[in-house]
Amino acid sequence: MYSLKKNARLAGLLYLIWIITGLYSLIYVPSQINMRDDPVTVAQNILSNEFLFRTSIMNSVINSSIWVFMVLVLYRLFKSVNERQAKHLVALVIVQIPAVFLLEAFNITSLMILKGEILKTFELSQRQDLAMLFLKIGDYGVLALQIYWGLWLFPLGILTYRSGFLPRFLGVWLIINGFALLVLSFIALLLPQYRDMAFKIAFPAMFGEVAFMLWLLIKGAKNNIPAKTNAHI
Repeated sequence: MYSLKKNARLAGLLYLIWIITGLYSLIYVPSQINMRDDPVTVAQNILSNEFLFRTSIMNSVINSSIWVFMVLVLYRLFKSVNERQAKHLVALVIVQIPAVFLLEAFNITSLMILKGEILKTFELSQRQDLAMLFLKIGDYGVLALQIYWGLWLFPLGILTYRSGFLPRFLGVWLIINGFALLVLSFIALLLPQYRDMAFKIAFPAMFGEVAFMLWLLIKGAKNNIPAKTNAHI
């Protein structure tokens, strides 16, 4: 026996921290450092905001670490609902972590190139172009990872729907949220000209995770009795 309410609120707290740190790297830092211009301007933007750029790299590492702890708490919360689905939930998160560290290695490499710490024999314009290449690889890597950002929400939504100690509408919303992330990722990779329009349409669905997090943090679970085990379903 374990306290569902305690685990739910711990998961909600970790989810809140995870969302805040994620928004810092995905929204705040890009809003302060414009990296969509030409290589010369991008190089100037990064070098003039070097510390902020470094904090984004460190923040991504922290964010990924929090995600691992959070999904382990979620596994403990939902394993009595369906252990197989709970394992799928963990696997779809863990598989992303090495890719995140690799993408951040590309970012720190681009900074080293721009500062002239490596490839010193290259011309300035060549270093700027090469740094831009690493940054673009990182951008497309994030778009590819977004597929898994969507996939992990499917077992989470199913477990929430079946749990009995969380509202079913949250499970449905999480599944819709996951589907929206999948669609956005495919559109960004295949039809990038429609990316902004697709995001505006899918934006309301993206609050599924926020609603789930707030429910866990504020309400917790309905009771402290584990749900009936159905791991083989």
